[in-house]
Amino acid sequence: MYQETFEGLGLSPNEAKIYEVLVEHGQSGVSDIATHAQIHRRNAYDAIRRLVDKGLCFEIFSSKENLYSAVDPGKLLELADEKRRTVEIILPELNKKFHATSADEEAFIYKGLEGQKNVWRDVVRVGGENFFIGGKATWSDPRLVSSRAAFFKEANRKGITFKQLYDSEVIEKFPNHFKDYPGKSQNRLLPKKYSTTSAIHIFGDYVVTYTGLTQVKNIPDDVVFFVLHSASLAASYRTWFTYMWEQSKEIK
Repeated sequence: MYQETFEGLGLSPNEAKIYEVLVEHGQSGVSDIATHAQIHRRNAYDAIRRLVDKGLCFEIFSSKENLYSAVDPGKLLELADEKRRTVEIILPELNKKFHATSADEEAFIYKGLEGQKNVWRDVVRVGGENFFIGGKATWSDPRLVSSRAAFFKEANRKGITFKQLYDSEVIEKFPNHFKDYPGKSQNRLLPKKYSTTSAIHIFGDYVVTYTGLTQVKNIPDDVVFFVLHSASLAASYRTWFTYMWEQSKEIK
């Protein structure tokens, strides 16, 4: 049940299975651990020793059979913090190399919910003003609640702003959407006859085109984000946005 999460923290598949067994069953001998985890006893013993080394379980000595017990699951947060600190140490050098090799103009694709999270990371990295055409409140997809909160917390801290032209169906279906918007934003509506299943997001030297947006407050699993990195193209889109903004209806 939790194996994928445990493996994401650096545990091997066998270590993840055994830690979950120990949490669920409490103090156990190697034979019982191997049985519950459905792995060979020899492999179980090796994995247990590694869990001991990682501080996730400890040995209880006995005159019969030594037992093993899981350490409080709060220890997992320490592992997550250690992984984050490891990345933070090398991040400045990685960023330096990344920006040194970035092309002045390029095009690439993001997909799905993870694609949206990538866009947010780009927005936070670039900063400044953001412009949106054809918004459908997709950032309010319920599956993105925690990621969205973290994004806006950082965006507000960095003074990132948003000017957004929404499709009229947003306010028709969710009239209070704009009252609770967590970012520093100005919002207007496009005429109803200009609603589409696409949207455009402009920030810095980037233009992101969303396709296949068929519902309000929903990002389809197969949505595609076409990302264009071009200073001149982004500037052109901002000019077109300004014209559309001046013709659009204010949200009251």
